[in-house]
Amino acid sequence: MKALIFDVDGTLADTERDGHRVAFNLAFAEAGLDWEWDEALYGELLAVTGGKERIRRFIEQQKPQMVEGLPEGDDLGEWIAALHAAKTRHFVALLASGKIPLRSGVRRLLTEAHDAGVPLAIATTTTPQNVSALLENALFPGAESWFEVIGAGDIVPAKKPAADIYDYVLEQMGLKPEQCIAFEDSVNGLRSSRAAGLKTIITVNGYTEAEDFSSAELVLDQMGEPSDPCHIIQGDGIDKPCLDLEWVRKIWEG
Repeated sequence: MKALIFDVDGTLADTERDGHRVAFNLAFAEAGLDWEWDEALYGELLAVTGGKERIRRFIEQQKPQMVEGLPEGDDLGEWIAALHAAKTRHFVALLASGKIPLRSGVRRLLTEAHDAGVPLAIATTTTPQNVSALLENALFPGAESWFEVIGAGDIVPAKKPAADIYDYVLEQMGLKPEQCIAFEDSVNGLRSSRAAGLKTIITVNGYTEAEDFSSAELVLDQMGEPSDPCHIIQGDGIDKPCLDLEWVRKIWEG
């Protein structure tokens, strides 16, 4: 096992409901828009990967009077990009305020892998700024140095569920998919990692717990801690209360 490759949003931290969704609404208000993405609507929009893509999908689905006056064509793309940049600014501020902690067990597993000399990488559709802010504020200052490759944002043409971001990370690391294992939280992430040929461990969250993860090697409710144990939803376990490097290696070996 040559590397652990992690998704970010929903996998490392519960960033979607109380992070990205809140930041989108702050950006909408700042732009004078009367849009409000509640938890249910945002859950539907999560079927689309990428923040700019979610804004475009929302516009396409709304009644004309809700989006009247917006630019068209290339101008719409530039307008969406500017709106998304404002959202990213608000999201980074939320992270800096300490309101978005890592999920249970994430810090422990990352530390164990790092101390054991197992390379770490990230494959995500979120922006590089979001990744940096999360690692800096929720893990520790300078945490990016722990990751050999960070594949993020628009660095590849097609976002998840396409395999592009994982293919990019594997190419940058000079590794084959059978030498690595991926960590995801959503069916789009699983489709992406599986399309790249990676075995995958899933940790579900409130938005993804009902999705079909039948092609994953292991599905847990969280990575867990000895005092906050994980629960197996699908796959084989060992006599441990939380996901550690030994368990990950066993899943990778098959």
